[in-house]
Amino acid sequence: MGYVNDYSLAQDMAQETFIKVWQYLPTFRNEANIDTWIFRIATNNCLRQLERKKQILSTQFPADLFEDEKTDIEPQIQLLYKFIAELSEIDRIIISLELEEVRQADIAQIIGLSESNVRVRIHRIKVQLTRKFKEYGE
Repeated sequence: MGYVNDYSLAQDMAQETFIKVWQYLPTFRNEANIDTWIFRIATNNCLRQLERKKQILSTQFPADLFEDEKTDIEPQIQLLYKFIAELSEIDRIIISLELEEVRQADIAQIIGLSESNVRVRIHRIKVQLTRKFKEYGE
């Protein structure tokens, strides 16, 4: 859900991902961990969906029209999702994978960055999110 901030869309995208995994399973070459391969499919799916959503939003709708009310989520978690949604696309993906406890080596492979670059980005994202929480609390 960290990619799209919409529970029902996240469910649809998860279903699409499993369908694609099933369709492309015969092409899996065992060059990487299957988890990494599945995450790559999911990430590509999410990026395509974000691009489609961006095109729709930029044509005619105000930015806050599609904001989802998350009344069943604790306020701090809701605030965290809000702050994550404000990050750049690549940072959202990185921190979402980190929160899903994906190994940093796998994140690096999925994103196409070095493992050390991923570590630095995760640290900077955490610092940025911590700063936003502190500013919000003031």
